[in-house]
Amino acid sequence: METLSQLEARRLALARAGLLKPEWTGFPWRGAGSGKRARAAAHRVIRRFGYLQLDTVSVAGARSHVIVLLSRLTGFDAQLGEALLQPSEPLFEYWGHEASWLPIELYPVFSFRRIEFSHHPWWGDLVGQHPKIARGIMRRIRDEGPLRSLDLEGRGSRGWWDLKVAKKVASALWSSGALVIRERRNFQRFYDLPERVIPQEYLETSIPRVEAIEVLLLQALEGHGWASTTTLIQTWRFKKCRSEVAKALRNLHERGQILECALDLGHKSRVPGWVRPADLELAGRLQRVRPRRDRGVLLSPFDPVLWDRARTLQLFSFHQVLEIFKPAAQRIYGYYCLPVLAGDRLVARFDLKAHRKRGVLEVLAAHFEGATGSSGSSRLDGETREAHRAAQTGLDRFAESLELKLVGRPGLTPA
Repeated sequence: METLSQLEARRLALARAGLLKPEWTGFPWRGAGSGKRARAAAHRVIRRFGYLQLDTVSVAGARSHVIVLLSRLTGFDAQLGEALLQPSEPLFEYWGHEASWLPIELYPVFSFRRIEFSHHPWWGDLVGQHPKIARGIMRRIRDEGPLRSLDLEGRGSRGWWDLKVAKKVASALWSSGALVIRERRNFQRFYDLPERVIPQEYLETSIPRVEAIEVLLLQALEGHGWASTTTLIQTWRFKKCRSEVAKALRNLHERGQILECALDLGHKSRVPGWVRPADLELAGRLQRVRPRRDRGVLLSPFDPVLWDRARTLQLFSFHQVLEIFKPAAQRIYGYYCLPVLAGDRLVARFDLKAHRKRGVLEVLAAHFEGATGSSGSSRLDGETREAHRAAQTGLDRFAESLELKLVGRPGLTPA
């Protein structure tokens, strides 16, 4: 079995995630503005991972999917990040990692999931339980065009159907593939018929389940670099088909497309996993890289390098937490913290709140890894000062990308 050190696996993860210099990531940090070049750059980022996870929380000034793009594309227009899903664009929305925007080439790959979700994963046979509502939604979309949740509210207020049930039925129809999401405006879904949105070449193609799982496992490794089987399963929510995943990994290994590779954490601790041959070679070369640690970048808490908290701890020795659902008194770091990447280290996290009407971005709290004093202390060591400078540059860049003025001074708090 091949092995990677923590440093090698960490830098490989950052390279594949597009968070090192262009010569190591495979695509440039370009994407300024909101034109065709910016769209193409965003699509390239999404293709690297195979998904861009969506999230509704915008307290920090932008939603997660926008923050992921801002962290990789200098000068990217934040408003474009909300409007990527449009007719004729090479994306579709579906259940990938979570609800995600995915490259259109993967539409046939998810045919197995659309079949599986003919009964909704949470609500069961909702369409079968409410056939009249389902027929009514399909008829309205066919006759009137794309339908929003707000459109359901209008009809529901006159008693045609129960609003809460109708919204669930529309979502179930989307999950089963009977409907697709045509676009989003102000984060509102527009449901439409598949034949009006998905190119015919993809609509008529279906990939067998076993082959689809192999495709998605390779796609996951393309974005992760090195990953354990658990991470690969979590990437595409394959928890219910672990035996099929194991078979797919064996097939890929036998064909030489992936290699068994352990993460060596020292002290006789090894985590078994997988890597593509080309990425194993890249990891060896990345030992010579000297990432700049004086310039930081803020990451979404749902960034592809962060959502797997166990992996984040293994690679970065960083305890990633999400405290949205905790009562305020029980939070350690804050409501919605954005970790700060400096070079190849996660050095801090900021709890931010945007006040759009006032045009400001407020720093509610700042926590630095291993910090022992306040930002004004003269006792800070060189490494802590460097981390503070990096975090400040990342914070400045983030505020600038949102066209907001920073208020509040980030202090140093022991992590």
